[in-house]
Amino acid sequence: MQEGPGVVPVAKRSLAETFPVALVYPQAGPAGMFGTSCAASAAVAARMINRRGGLMGREIELIDVDASVGALPVANHVGGLVRAGAVEAVVGWHTSDVRRALATRIERRVPYIYTALYEGGEHTDGVFLTGETPGVQLRPAMEWMRDNIGIRRWTIVGNRYVWPLDSAMKCRGYARDLGVQIVQQHFRYVGTTDFGDVIRALESGYCDGVIVLLLGEDAVHFNRAFAEAGLQNAMVRMSPLMDENMLLGSGPDATRGLFATAGYFESLNTEGARSFMRDYVDAHGPRACLPTTMGESCVEGLLLLEALVTSARSSDVAAMLANDAPLVFDGPRGTRRVEQAHAQQPIYLAEARNCDFVVIDTL
Repeated sequence: MQEGPGVVPVAKRSLAETFPVALVYPQAGPAGMFGTSCAASAAVAARMINRRGGLMGREIELIDVDASVGALPVANHVGGLVRAGAVEAVVGWHTSDVRRALATRIERRVPYIYTALYEGGEHTDGVFLTGETPGVQLRPAMEWMRDNIGIRRWTIVGNRYVWPLDSAMKCRGYARDLGVQIVQQHFRYVGTTDFGDVIRALESGYCDGVIVLLLGEDAVHFNRAFAEAGLQNAMVRMSPLMDENMLLGSGPDATRGLFATAGYFESLNTEGARSFMRDYVDAHGPRACLPTTMGESCVEGLLLLEALVTSARSSDVAAMLANDAPLVFDGPRGTRRVEQAHAQQPIYLAEARNCDFVVIDTL
């Protein structure tokens, strides 16, 4: 099996014996805190599928690729694996700039399942998506917070890359529709640790809430600064990208008044979520890292890949695109129907309680 930067060496077995899948997720940088969960969750999904007979009678073999080394290096490396026939599918949680580069480089040679929440609008043939989008995540959350706790004036704090910038633009439209306001916007480059100027702007401006569109450790630094300034006594925070590991990193004193919206939380009390947690603990033990929404998304991606291959009776992208049979699969997030390459799902609103999330409503 071909090796290279960001790839964990794997046993060299014949492609006829296994179904190799490139698992693309961040292993370093601000989003690196999601990496362990992504790898552990995907391993559980692969084990589940392999126990059912694998894909086309072959066991899934996961090949880890580090998505944190930059969009073009990741695309070049994965593209090389695809051209060499070393992988038969690509699955993973990574940022939108990596997705765009990968979609261009893969060029329908193999199915590509993108599992992260994203800004919406991806329609490249051969790209299938399981993540949340702003229209089903941010808009209903803004409406809920207007109606239930009276939040009408928002500030957006985000990173300066595709997903936050495009999501912020959509939030401005949602605000107009909902009769609320976006009063400030602040965007900082990925890797920012000092949010002093943003905190001062929040202290001097009038808003009821902050929409946080920050990645991983950037959000952790922001949460700490926000709490140190005492702003959690004055306004709430709401984020579509906040998991339990980020709460742990922020610390219990920095999570009061923090809400998150997503398709999965570790505390989600549904049959699918409970079944997944039983499998997860069985595979990794009770003291393993939390799966969290980012890691669990990789499970959804592999389950969608299984559904695609099973329904088309082929791993060929053309066969998948030509298959007009309804595509439905079951996983930790429940029964999901695929429409226009996007897997539909229920979305939940949760409130932080110390370093855990408690689901308070379905949006």
